Amino acid sequence: MDFQDVVMRRRAVRRFEEGGVDPKVIEGIARLAQRTPSAGFSQGQRVVVVTDPAARRRVARTCGEEEYGDLEMGPWISECAAQFVPCVSEEIYHRRYREPDKVDEDGGEIEWPVPYWWVDIGATMMVIMLAAVDAGLASGFAGAFDPDALRAELGIPTEFTPIGVMPVGRPLPDVRSPSLKRGWVPFEDFARWERW
Repeated sequence: MDFQDVVMRRRAVRRFEEGGVDPKVIEGIARLAQRTPSAGFSQGQRVVVVTDPAARRRVARTCGEEEYGDLEMGPWISECAAQFVPCVSEEIYHRRYREPDKVDEDGGEIEWPVPYWWVDIGATMMVIMLAAVDAGLASGFAGAFDPDALRAELGIPTEFTPIGVMPVGRPLPDVRSPSLKRGWVPFEDFARWERW
């Protein structure tokens, strides 16, 4: 698929067919997600891929899936082909930037002007979304409102923060977010040339 088409077709989907995707396709998405950039090549991002239906239901409970029922979305977090759980370790970035090739003039860790680990895990998430579309699938996202419960359910080390759950699978007709009525910000307001 043409890259522009992949980007234009990407949207947050909230209803999927149960299963039905070749495990090699799911693995291919995970392999592409590993190729995202990271500050100092720290590689502090990780992904937990959950395919077992019972495990997906337990994971969905940690994200409050039942609350989405009030919005007529159904069990969209648990009913999919796989859940991708992106995780990031801030500590990996701090360790990397204490290594000899990354320390500042005084031999210490840089002062982080921006917490780039959040940028990097966002890039990982976008690659998962785009790779899903490129594979003829779709993805959604449910925030981890209780990261400790999600961490416990999946055995994620305390060093890592699970960002949320990204269901991936074949899309079904779904309830579109009412937020979409806001429309896109005009391009002239989004992109500035040379200066703000």
